[in-house]
Amino acid sequence: MTDPRPVLVLDFGAQYAQLIARRVRECHVYSEIVPFDVSLAELEVRRPAGLILSGGPASVYAPGAPAIDPGLFSLGIPVLGICYGQQAMSRALGGRVERTGLREYGRTTLAVDEPGVLLADLPSEETVWMSHSDTVTAAPPGFLVTARTASTPVAAMEDPRRGLFGVQFHPEVAHTPRGLDVMKRFLYEACGLLPEWTPAGVIERAVERIRLQVGDAHALCALSGGVDSAVAALLVYKAIGKTLTCVFVDTGLLREGEAEQVVDTFADHLHVPLIHVQRSEQFLARLAGVTDPERKRRIIGELFIRVFEEVARDAGPEPRFLVQGTLYPDVIESGSRTAAKIKSHHNVGGLPADMELELVEPLRDLFKDEVRKVGEELGLPEEIVWRQPFPGPGLAVRIVGEVTSERLGTVRAADRIVQEEVRRAGLAPELWQAFAVLLSVQSVGVMGDGRTYENPVVIRAVTSEDAMTADWARLPYEVLERMGSRIVAEVPGVNRVAYDISSKPPATIEWE
Repeated sequence: MTDPRPVLVLDFGAQYAQLIARRVRECHVYSEIVPFDVSLAELEVRRPAGLILSGGPASVYAPGAPAIDPGLFSLGIPVLGICYGQQAMSRALGGRVERTGLREYGRTTLAVDEPGVLLADLPSEETVWMSHSDTVTAAPPGFLVTARTASTPVAAMEDPRRGLFGVQFHPEVAHTPRGLDVMKRFLYEACGLLPEWTPAGVIERAVERIRLQVGDAHALCALSGGVDSAVAALLVYKAIGKTLTCVFVDTGLLREGEAEQVVDTFADHLHVPLIHVQRSEQFLARLAGVTDPERKRRIIGELFIRVFEEVARDAGPEPRFLVQGTLYPDVIESGSRTAAKIKSHHNVGGLPADMELELVEPLRDLFKDEVRKVGEELGLPEEIVWRQPFPGPGLAVRIVGEVTSERLGTVRAADRIVQEEVRRAGLAPELWQAFAVLLSVQSVGVMGDGRTYENPVVIRAVTSEDAMTADWARLPYEVLERMGSRIVAEVPGVNRVAYDISSKPPATIEWE
């Protein structure tokens, strides 16, 4: 089965670049993110079915602003410019971009004058989301202006003969209600694509790639029990069968009852070969005295690999491959030319340079929601498919400061209470994640008529679609009250509970 021709999102530094790629995939079309200055030679080699120029924070006429090679528009590839992308297209092709002093932010009424290709499904007036200071005031020669707003004379434009389209608004955000219709028109009508990027197709292609890469060799799977490693394990098991051995390393950094759940699910129910390795003391010893979060992640990532290499030497036929559940957001957040490094993911930035095993990463191109759909297609139990995401370094990054056995016990007990109250309130399906964080500071309190000087715990609960952006969850006061009261009453060493009301951005979901 041949790989689908991708739609490439050229990233000009937009906060929504990842969201554009996700929306394209929601239309069942494969997409990837590449730097805005990707070479024309590389584009010709990759043969994309379409290009989307993302938004960005710069002004197209500012010194050093990202610019597009005009030759890109002569490759015969359909192109959609969004916000800054439309402005860059206009400037490159002879249009006019100006700062008129009339900025647009938020919901705006779009007047559709000529539906054309992109806007054919929209009424004459439609709500869209704008976020710009500069404006295309004159479209390039050959373009038809299809829509405007009160402040933007060229809110949408197109030259269907050359396959070139531009919109000033953001069709990828939920605040543009019919935005997905606009994107589908570009993908299906302008690019001539079919909605073929489906879970079944993903599985078929992944199995083919795994067989081609691994052949008759043996592989180990780094199994954590979460949905990512579980789906990766089943994909590889489907491809190579019992030449795969899953290795579950109990780091001592897991939540309450997780180790038992992993063994029960994989060894007893799915009957996948499983080696259970208990190494909590070793991980704690390596983390002793370490407070820097990046060092924690790298220590855990490297030790994971060393443990796997040790198991590999004792597991029978010598394996050549290590399977990991690395996802596309992991790769993006660990840094690229267009995506600043946010944090090293232990399975991306924390791997040792002299690792002996070759990596197999069947989920590396997928977002979390796609992984869940693939898991359902593979028949994974619901409790694993819909389990909340859990960081690879585990509770180590939910303890601000040094990780000790005592502090692990504290955050584990607080986290258990958060999980119980979320389930009790029936809120689990609405939340992306909910957990407890233990801080390194202490605060004054009074308990039993006596002064205390103990640790605060922070409750973190967020809603999200893919973890690239997230909003803090508006939990009911009575739920927060039960969580706070129980944590202070039931968890020794805690005398204060706070609730994190930060969104991502500017914060990240995890504290470290």
